[in-house]
Amino acid sequence: MDSSLLMLFLTSWAEFAVRWLHVITAIAWIGSSFYFIALDLGLRKHDRLPVGAAGEEWQVHGGGFYHIQKYLVAPENLPEHLIWFKWESYATWLSGFALLAIVYYGGAELYLIDTDKAELSPALAIAISIASLALVWVFYSALCRSKLGQNPTMLMLILYLLLVGLSYFYHQIFTGRAAFIHLGAVTATIMSANVFMVIIPNQKIVVAELKAGRTPDAKYGQIAKLRSTHNNYLTLPVIFLMLSNHYPLAFATDYSWVIASLVFLMGVTIRHYFNSRHANTGNPRWTWAATAAIFAVIMGLSLAPLWGERANAQTSEDSASLTLSPEMQKKASHPLFEEVSEIVAGRCAMCHAAEPLWEGIVTAPKNVYLESREDILAQAEAIVMQSALSQAMPPANITYMETSERALIRRWYKDSH
Repeated sequence: MDSSLLMLFLTSWAEFAVRWLHVITAIAWIGSSFYFIALDLGLRKHDRLPVGAAGEEWQVHGGGFYHIQKYLVAPENLPEHLIWFKWESYATWLSGFALLAIVYYGGAELYLIDTDKAELSPALAIAISIASLALVWVFYSALCRSKLGQNPTMLMLILYLLLVGLSYFYHQIFTGRAAFIHLGAVTATIMSANVFMVIIPNQKIVVAELKAGRTPDAKYGQIAKLRSTHNNYLTLPVIFLMLSNHYPLAFATDYSWVIASLVFLMGVTIRHYFNSRHANTGNPRWTWAATAAIFAVIMGLSLAPLWGERANAQTSEDSASLTLSPEMQKKASHPLFEEVSEIVAGRCAMCHAAEPLWEGIVTAPKNVYLESREDILAQAEAIVMQSALSQAMPPANITYMETSERALIRRWYKDSH
């Protein structure tokens, strides 16, 4: 296999492997988080509890019964073996950052930078990305350590406004897809850093104090509880943002930054319902109506371009006004490029267009446009991977792309790379 095709092949499998790892670790982290939130809120108190126990719960699962007791500080005799729930969080963040590097840093010119918004070099765009992850955590953590830490409601409101501002900022400089992913990455950084920098260190201080025969200060538990509460309400928006890259109706409109902001509100309404139910403090059905209303607004915002003058002028966010790099110029000047363009026009462009001709398709799948020479050059790697190295596209070969046409696309990419 030609070296260029081999590199594309290996990079794609590396992305797949890291994405798989990221999903697995995220399931483990989010699953354990949801479980302990529900457990903590559902603990029952009575007079027969052991000294120091704040509540207990009996559970049944997998044919067995589990008796769980929670101690606000620790039992009289601290057990030698403790299970620390931390690596799920760390592995999720590390695999997520690796995926960010592979897809958005490795493909910065295509997936990260939008020259219509900001003329950024790949190095500068990557630097902004990394710096924003770090700076947001520093700012957020400083807020939590300030007097606002004593006012959780006000702190949550300020955190929300911070995320809204970040959503607007990212959408002014990055592609819509990258903006959504970065907003998710920032939120995940806050959550994982809460575990790594605050929750686990505080728990270790408590354990060390107990082993030394001293009574730990209650503030360590209170601080960890605050950060854990934030993580609880941020989890669902992070999942939405993780999935968003498959749905251009969310990330590729003029109001995408507003959509992302509203997603965080939905996270609050949904979690409030389940938290209330688990704590037996009520059945706030109004949260379902509120969530549905917010989602309806999101759907309306995603369709807004169809209502205005720009309805017929939607262009690919990732390839519009693209300046051809020397490598892309080489591909464009190759003798086979005209034939490749004709194949793409005949087999792909009826769906991947500003106004798709295929019945039932309203917007170009994944916001990929293949109507112009520039579009095809910008999506060269995706075209080769989806239609030449594999037969994923056209789906079910619905436009009857021939084997010889797939081979010609491979040859064009290989010879012009």
